Order: sequence, then structure tokens, then C-alpha cells
Amino acid sequence: MERPPTYQVNGAVIRTVRMEAGLGTRETAQAAGISQRYLNHLENGYRRHMRPAPYVRLRTALGLTPDDQRLLAEAPEERR
Repeated sequence: MERPPTYQVNGAVIRTVRMEAGLGTRETAQAAGISQRYLNHLENGYRRHMRPAPYVRLRTALGLTPDDQRLLAEAPEERR
């Protein structure tokens, strides 16, 4: 069975952007339509992948534009 596409996110950046926006975890999670626990897991690095719809809602809740990719984790370098 094939897994749905996901975005790999950087939790530290999510936390930084949220705090710079002056938002708490509860209000951010509610605005993004995700649980506060899930947001905490993302910010702490326990969870690193998001499906497209929640990712878009989180980005919107944080006031980021669609072309802003700060929340995404950098692609790991290829190993040789």
C-alpha cells in the first residue's frame, strides 16, 4: 500500500515563527485545525512529517504566504 505524500518540517522553525508572531500553541493549533499535542510533537521534533492539508493550514495560521517554505526541513545531502 502506498503512503500519501507528506512534507518534512523543521519543528524549531515552526516554534520560532509561532513565537515571533506572538501566538501560543493552543491558538495556533486551533487556527490550523490540529491538536495542541500534535503541534507540540512537531515543535519538539517527535513528529517530522505533515500531510499537505494540515501543513497548509499551519502555514496559514502562522501568517505565512503559500510560497514561504521556511517550515520545511532542508533536504539531507546525498550520501556517497
